[in-house]
Amino acid sequence: MSYYDHCASTPPYDEVVQTMMEVMRSQYANPSSLHRSGTEADKLIERSRSVIADQFQTRQGRWVFTSGGTESNNLALKGSAKQYRNRGNHIVTTQIEHASVYETLVQLEQEGFRVTYLPVNKTGHVDLEQVKEALTDETILVSVMHVNNEIGTVQPIEQIGRFLKEYPKILFHVDAVQSIGKLPISVEEWGIDLLSGSSHKLRGPKGVGYLYVRDGISLYPLFTGGSQEGGYRPGTQNVPGIVASAKALRMSFESMAERQKRMTALKKQLIQIIEEIPELKLNGSEPAASHIVHFSYPGMKPEVIIHMLEQHGIMASTKSACSSKDDKPSRVLLAIGASREQATGGVRISFGDEHEERDITKLGAALKHIVKQLKPLERRLT
Repeated sequence: MSYYDHCASTPPYDEVVQTMMEVMRSQYANPSSLHRSGTEADKLIERSRSVIADQFQTRQGRWVFTSGGTESNNLALKGSAKQYRNRGNHIVTTQIEHASVYETLVQLEQEGFRVTYLPVNKTGHVDLEQVKEALTDETILVSVMHVNNEIGTVQPIEQIGRFLKEYPKILFHVDAVQSIGKLPISVEEWGIDLLSGSSHKLRGPKGVGYLYVRDGISLYPLFTGGSQEGGYRPGTQNVPGIVASAKALRMSFESMAERQKRMTALKKQLIQIIEEIPELKLNGSEPAASHIVHFSYPGMKPEVIIHMLEQHGIMASTKSACSSKDDKPSRVLLAIGASREQATGGVRISFGDEHEERDITKLGAALKHIVKQLKPLERRLT
């Protein structure tokens, strides 16, 4: 089978699996225990924290380990909003954020916060001028994702962050789950206060995420019951997962430049194939991440295409894995001006390290064959 769902999850590096197994066998003590085994486990966590800080070249903040990107986003948003409510109750974001951001902000609205959801243009990009215009004296937080998880749009994070440096009391959160290991990120230089990541998106283990918290920022914890992770994330840490996630991140960073170059070529190849199939409509536009291609077949249910691709030995997805089982039109595609029909028929292809030109050729041939089969049934399968 050819796996094209790397935005949802990635196959772990062999070295990462081996590291996790070794740590599980040798470091089973609770890292909060005072005896030698507990101290050794705690040292592994701190060493892993240093590895991540070194890769991002962060010296002015702390990396907090969580259970994944969703928890990192929740902690960043709820933690900062509740901690700094005395400053104001206004939050700025975009209409195309991941569900773990979007739905968290909907919850905060129910608690009395006011949220501005900025529109995006037809390519899926937010305008810096609209960010500027949205700010008020009550604004305490701006949250903008780096790479969109459906269409791959790359937002102008650097420009937004540099502008927000003029407003030191407004925190800047970036959901970087889909960009870490794929695109360079200068956390401190760009003025990012809070940055979310997830290990299993870059060939690490599931169940581990991380959140950068700049020095001087306090977060209201989501949980209580312990002092682990600086009090931000109480509970016994997942030592094997944390060590393995740091290894995966280091390996991804070491190969990032080569990966980006290779995936750019693969994406160009696939786009050329899709453009030769008139029934398929590409979604999103540059600047966009090199590992994501998103298209729609208006008038056709996407799950029909997904199942037919699987018959050809190809695994792809419809949209975010967190939302893939609902049949509502994509909120992201509607935001970029797609018709309801197009927004309901989206298919996402996301590449990984294992893919080569011949894989894209095979995928393209399968798409052409599937569309030829489905063309006569177009309207009947909606």
